[in-house]
Amino acid sequence: MSSSESLDKNQPLEDHLAELRKRLINIIIIIFIGFIVCWNFSEIIFEIIRKPISPHLPTGGLVFTAPMDKFLAHIKVSLFAGMVVSCPLWIYQLWAFIAPGLYRKEKKYSLVFMFAGTCLFLTGVSFVYFVVYPLAFDFLMNFGGGEDKPMITINEYLSFFTTTTLVFGAVFEMPLIFAILAMMGIVEKQMLVKFRRFAIVILAACSAIFTPPDVISMILMMIPMLLLYEISVFLVGVLEPPPIDEDLEDT
Repeated sequence: MSSSESLDKNQPLEDHLAELRKRLINIIIIIFIGFIVCWNFSEIIFEIIRKPISPHLPTGGLVFTAPMDKFLAHIKVSLFAGMVVSCPLWIYQLWAFIAPGLYRKEKKYSLVFMFAGTCLFLTGVSFVYFVVYPLAFDFLMNFGGGEDKPMITINEYLSFFTTTTLVFGAVFEMPLIFAILAMMGIVEKQMLVKFRRFAIVILAACSAIFTPPDVISMILMMIPMLLLYEISVFLVGVLEPPPIDEDLEDT
């Protein structure tokens, strides 16, 4: 591949930092706009977020211990929802920062990157909401008998919900991340196959750290992570640059 077919990869560090700053500012603006839009629907969004745990609460609602708790909760809910609904736009900003490290023929994948990144992120969010939370709460809230009644505060629940949901959304981006690294020539299929056993250990540790403290949730995160890793191995094999013919290079 001739140097004229690729962008300048020897830009000064200051230029890269300036570009990173620009993209981060754009992401903040995008999420803030999403926050403003979602603020008008915060009560509906709050009801959706509360729904997975509501069947296990004595009154069907969460509790708060300070006058400002509920108001701040609606701000957190709107910010979280703003991040989710605006994901195609901030995913594009990430692509715009990464794209200069790719060859021109690979830059045409920008729409594919946006579409795949959005679908993967929303798939992760949907998976944890519709599969993991119902099973995890059913186990945790009923563990040890029914004599004790839960009193879950808004702050504790929102902190748990937003963190876990965003982690699942980010984890489901694994194939896309590896695909980009393959196009940049940073990872190869052989490398991923060689380190598969170490990857399994790392994924198991991540599953234990980022899920509720029960075996069911850990397994429900571990299984899709292993599947996503195998998909990543396949994609890397398809997208990694072909080996350079040394005979042609010498000529």
